[in-house]
Amino acid sequence: MHEDFTRLLKDWKNGDKCSATRLGELVYSELHRLASISMRGERSDHTLQPTALVNEAFIRLQVAQVEFADRCHFYALAGRMMRRVLVDHARSTQREKRGGGVVHVSLQATEVEPEVDNTQLLELDDALTSLARRDARKAEILELQYFAGLTAKEIAEVVGLSSRSVERDARFARAWLGRELALSRA
Repeated sequence: MHEDFTRLLKDWKNGDKCSATRLGELVYSELHRLASISMRGERSDHTLQPTALVNEAFIRLQVAQVEFADRCHFYALAGRMMRRVLVDHARSTQREKRGGGVVHVSLQATEVEPEVDNTQLLELDDALTSLARRDARKAEILELQYFAGLTAKEIAEVVGLSSRSVERDARFARAWLGRELALSRA
């Protein structure tokens, strides 16, 4: 199964349209699930819906100059691409309309979150970028967990660490990010 997925990735990147179609069929439901996770807590009137997020991310993945190593690598990059799409959309909307209330942004995947406005998404992106300057590995782990929806075991495969190290780094990164977000709102 994983070998077929990897073969489809390689064929797709080499321009095989049949592989692109087959790969799209294989990944669509999982990408839609990841998009729903990435967008949970967004305003109910958000103009970008999970299906549009998946489509935009998939289009960007198609034109990206990257060799996908395997299934985990593909989903990791898909999650990053969804983050970029959401941030680009938020910045675009923010330029059109300023303001919005501040609500706590939680990075716990199992929590029910309040609605998040564009300002909060941009604050989260800024905080993740700041964390990446300090500790790229911890930022990457948090991004893979939150935006790509990968488990600690899957993240461990992507970044080449043990699951325990991933869990430890994720705990630290969430705490650091929570502090940064609180400071930015003070």
